[in-house]
Amino acid sequence: MKMQNKNPRIEGLSPTEIQEINAEMSHYEDKTAVSIEALKIVQKHRGWVSDDCLVAVAGFLDMAPAQLEGIATFYNLIYRRPVGKTVIHYCNSVTCWMMGSEQIREHLCRRLNVALGEMSEDGEYTILPIVCLGACDHAPVAMVGDELKLDLTENAVNEFLGR
Repeated sequence: MKMQNKNPRIEGLSPTEIQEINAEMSHYEDKTAVSIEALKIVQKHRGWVSDDCLVAVAGFLDMAPAQLEGIATFYNLIYRRPVGKTVIHYCNSVTCWMMGSEQIREHLCRRLNVALGEMSEDGEYTILPIVCLGACDHAPVAMVGDELKLDLTENAVNEFLGR
């Protein structure tokens, strides 16, 4: 019989998540300082941070859920809704926009048959805008998973999608 965790401060977090968050907390005097890392740990294991997980992390860090929600929604790399296995962040900064990022976004959405901000039917992709990827000299750019794609064209998109 599996033992249930009765501590409400950590109910909803896996033992692995708790262990990893505790490891991060060992580096700081104030446990709230690991709030972003704790959210990233949950997201690494679950793909996104649900409301229940956010409340569990907040309790574990002795924070108000609203305070942690403010942090989670400030950082655009913390996902508060389910996302595909591969998230494509297309840069929509002024430089990328001037160099055609809107056309690249439209092409991505068309090729993957997915609306901006939505997950593809097969659960593989989500396309999200991001303010800047810091590669203006190679605009337009996108981050595909953890890989930066530079000087994007429709052909380059077709190539990295393998479709």
